[in-house]
Amino acid sequence: MNLIANSPSARDIAYQVHPQTNIRLHEAGGPLIIARGEGVYVFDNDGKRYLDAMAGLWCVSLGYSDTAVKEAVKAQIDELPYFHLFAHRSNNPAIDLAQRLIEKAPGMSKVIFQSSGSEANDTAVKLIWYYWNARGRPAKKKIIARKRAYHGTGIASGSLTHLPNIHREFDLPIDRFLHTTCPHFYREGRPGESEAAFVERLAGELEELILAEDPNTVGGFFAEPVMGTGGVVVPPEGYFEAIGKVLKKYDILAVSDEVICGFGRTGSYWGADALGFTPDILTCAKSLSSAYLPISAVLVSESIFEAMRGQSDKVGVFGHGYTYGGHPVCAAAAVAAMDRYDALQTTRNARETGAYLQERLQALAAHPLVGEVRGIGLMAGVEFVRDKDTKAPFDPALAVGAACSKFALDRGLITRNLGDTMSFSPPLIITRAEVDEIVSTFATALDETLAWAREKGLK
Repeated sequence: MNLIANSPSARDIAYQVHPQTNIRLHEAGGPLIIARGEGVYVFDNDGKRYLDAMAGLWCVSLGYSDTAVKEAVKAQIDELPYFHLFAHRSNNPAIDLAQRLIEKAPGMSKVIFQSSGSEANDTAVKLIWYYWNARGRPAKKKIIARKRAYHGTGIASGSLTHLPNIHREFDLPIDRFLHTTCPHFYREGRPGESEAAFVERLAGELEELILAEDPNTVGGFFAEPVMGTGGVVVPPEGYFEAIGKVLKKYDILAVSDEVICGFGRTGSYWGADALGFTPDILTCAKSLSSAYLPISAVLVSESIFEAMRGQSDKVGVFGHGYTYGGHPVCAAAAVAAMDRYDALQTTRNARETGAYLQERLQALAAHPLVGEVRGIGLMAGVEFVRDKDTKAPFDPALAVGAACSKFALDRGLITRNLGDTMSFSPPLIITRAEVDEIVSTFATALDETLAWAREKGLK
């Protein structure tokens, strides 16, 4: 790529490091620079329009031009641009937001604010450890997540995550973190096994892991209701009910990571509600402010809060917090976003227009490249396979999913390949006509990918 000296692309390469990016390839090719957004569309520096079928990173749920959220941000900056929550201080937007979250989350009692999903999950890990210390069971510290899980990239959240590139060369995962089977029936189900038998087996495998480690050393279990970055994996019916029985049996705290699923993405306000998951702790971020400003939250049950209260009194202080936790401008954006979700009935739209998205994508299931189409609400995944009959995948080094993503991008559609699974998570305001645009453009990119694969002798 011939970069003009001092151009935005050249300066990007000169001064920034990009997450989840091959640095050397980026130096050779440079970035796609997005300059502005409008509704479900974004525009690059050259004015080319793209339909963002990923809502940024699963997060711009109100699209890119919601006036109410923008006005709330401007008004709050004028009134109070910053104040913290440390040492008995507070601010009105944080109070308002905490109340709104608890009102929307039955079973939860109190809220702790952070700035990102990774921070929220790190905080949840710390609270599990804090809780069991408060209960006089200091050995109960191991945390179980699932294989292929994504819960962030911090030290603890990155250890919860079970994706190779998050661990390689970072010395992760650290001690105390364990992983059990991913609930993806298409990939993990055994020949002749029913979904019900699969669920029973996974619950049994979880119990076996807990017993092998000693239940007195296992304190928590993390799960996204629907796995996002792990490949848009929707667990079979009854999965969380079966898992929940095991967790209750061995007195293990359950955490619902709602960073992607929360605020209506699955067609229910919380993904836990859609999938029958009853957590002790709930983490959320991304759509909390429709990503207009960085904010996350950890919601805890009353029993956990009671332990926190007693422990902080014993120690003299609750020794945790972030400078920007409960930032008034971010909190004002989140309150406005939650108001807009209610006013626009976005959860209903995710359920109804989401069903249409699932139907349109399912029509592509017979395509020679497609092994499985899966999803719920306004999140979906289309997994590519080399052989439909055997489910044999492509060699990851061939980057078939990345090729499809590039073909789609060239045609003005932003998707995200998670390996060889193409993912879709459009803004919750999306219309059926815009879903048609997504699927028709993707279908063309799919055909281009098939032609490319055949030309290279891959298919």
